Amino acid sequence: MKSSNPVLGKAFNQPRNMQVDQLEQSYNAPAASSMRTGRMTIEDVVAKTGFLFAILVVVGAFAWRSNLGTGALMLGFLGGFVLAMVISFSKSIKPGLVVAYAAFQGLALGTLSSYYESYYPGIVSQAVIGTMAAFAGVLIMYRNGTLRATPQFTRALIGAAIGYFILGLVSLVASFFGVGQGYGFYGVSGLGLLLAVAGVAIASLFLVLDFDQIQKGVNNGVPEKESWRASFGLMVTIVWLYLEVLRLISILRNNR
Repeated sequence: MKSSNPVLGKAFNQPRNMQVDQLEQSYNAPAASSMRTGRMTIEDVVAKTGFLFAILVVVGAFAWRSNLGTGALMLGFLGGFVLAMVISFSKSIKPGLVVAYAAFQGLALGTLSSYYESYYPGIVSQAVIGTMAAFAGVLIMYRNGTLRATPQFTRALIGAAIGYFILGLVSLVASFFGVGQGYGFYGVSGLGLLLAVAGVAIASLFLVLDFDQIQKGVNNGVPEKESWRASFGLMVTIVWLYLEVLRLISILRNNR
């Protein structure tokens, strides 16, 4: 029976031998890469994310060994924040800015991690393992469908994040006035622990939104250059998660 669809008709009505030959050629052909298609692939995002984290680690190791002070810490965080705003609101992605962002974050994290390590020996390795475990766990749950970036999930997560940052600001201000005993970045002992747990949970779940956006970008065939933006977004969330894990462990160890 011939198909009424003119496009399908040409394919379905070809001689069987011709169809078999074309299928064999298709299966034997090498997989199309971003170099051939000009479109973003998962491999692009993985490669660029690995490259950015390599820069972060190299700069972070330098900052760690150099025992840099508060000035380097502020420079790293402020420089990273400014670049993050520029990258986030820019219509066209600039890879150089993304690489510079990774370097600034390396400066900040290397300095901060060295500070924490001096007070809590072994905490950095614990935070790295905790961050990797959270990332792997969320990735597995996303891949098997346990976690999905539905509209309801997205609205609830963003609402929780807004509430988290508001409570964090209130806690920080309260600590300046000596209300409670400060732990980690935010003050007030009980609230500080609650915020730390919430921070780890919210940062981990934000990975679901990152994975979903990356998958949508690949499915929609966005330009290969957008893989830099995807890698940048993934790095922002992972850095945030690391900071939250680091703070949570410091609070737990401080309470011993």
